[in-house]
Amino acid sequence: MTLIELFLTSVAAMRTNVLRTFLMMLGIVIGVGAVIVLTAATEGAQQGVSERIRGLGSDLLFVRPGAARAQGGAAALPGLGPSLFYEDAIAIGDAGLPYIDGIAASTAVGGGTGFVSVAQVIYRGQNAATVLVGTEASYQTVRDHYVTRGRFVSEDDVTKKALVVVLGSNIAERVFPTEDPIGQTVRLFAGVSARFGVGFNFMVIGVMEPKGTSGTGGEDDRVFVPLPSIQARVPFLRNAKGYTNVTQISIKLSDRGAADKAKEDIGILLKDRHESAEADFTIETQGEILETATAVDRSLGVLVASIASIALVVGGICIMAIMLISVTERTREIGIRKALGAKRIDILLQFLIESLLVTLVGGAIGVGGGYLVTVLAEAFDIGGSGTKYVITPQWVLVGLGVSAVTGVVAGVYPAWLASRLDPIEALRHE
Repeated sequence: MTLIELFLTSVAAMRTNVLRTFLMMLGIVIGVGAVIVLTAATEGAQQGVSERIRGLGSDLLFVRPGAARAQGGAAALPGLGPSLFYEDAIAIGDAGLPYIDGIAASTAVGGGTGFVSVAQVIYRGQNAATVLVGTEASYQTVRDHYVTRGRFVSEDDVTKKALVVVLGSNIAERVFPTEDPIGQTVRLFAGVSARFGVGFNFMVIGVMEPKGTSGTGGEDDRVFVPLPSIQARVPFLRNAKGYTNVTQISIKLSDRGAADKAKEDIGILLKDRHESAEADFTIETQGEILETATAVDRSLGVLVASIASIALVVGGICIMAIMLISVTERTREIGIRKALGAKRIDILLQFLIESLLVTLVGGAIGVGGGYLVTVLAEAFDIGGSGTKYVITPQWVLVGLGVSAVTGVVAGVYPAWLASRLDPIEALRHE
């Protein structure tokens, strides 16, 4: 028999028993669909992380407090142990390092982290959870995040400890859905819980441009005030020596190639200031953060692909089991075909083609189903705000290729078994 005749015979056999064909396809459909969805989520996460870290700004260094520990191994509370201070940022600026373009110290409270874990913006019954960021005028140029209405915190605001606030775009939309926020007075609350904390009235002077989610969280859900203004009103931010604790110092470099030199020089300077032989701070470049995040995502991608591959293996076992049952059910048919002159190779190829067709069609359905799931997941925001699903051609080809290989491997033994049947014994089978 020619390959075309074998193909048509295989298609006819598949159409004769639609339920059996569907059951054989089901495992492959689920397996390939899982490969497409999970790898799309992983690829989207990798791209999302890269975009978020790049969204922090460009050519940046980040200095953060080290993992200072209090007695007994507990994390030290702000102001009670070695930390990072606003005065450190001033000292770095005064050092006159030639490769530094700008410095912005900031401290963040709220967002469910740290001792002061709750921050809210309140206005006429509207209440929005936020992250309250105390910073200085250089923040928007260092972080490439600018106001779209009004103005940002100025040097004069910092000097006078002015009670002014700049709203992130999401906060402005939630708290002021219908009116212009500029010039309005809002109440900012910061505390250890929704009941215990301090609140003060601040005047809105600006609204930030939409930024999206960056490596440090949702930039559009933050509000910005002069650093001394928050330090004077949230006691946990004051150090016992009178210094102002900060959670991060962002440093913009004029030359990306000077990052290693900058880390070394700034590290020496801060160790001297803290009078410590060991660093009680960490310094990371934007590239290092991106490399770490990418490495984690790649490991996750391997894990996800392994899990999806297990689904394909299970699908292959399902195909083999049903093909073996099919050989038993069609024993008399095989005997008749052999009696009419069919060769062993014809029987072998017919069953192999059936198995291959089932997996290829199932693989195609799985790809289509996986694509549909990713579209629905994005439409209904499954996975949270900003979750992306990116289907790449290589994973589509991998899914189809693996399904084809699975079909061949799963069909070899049943096909070989069918080709080895004795025609006389097969004809006697009921």
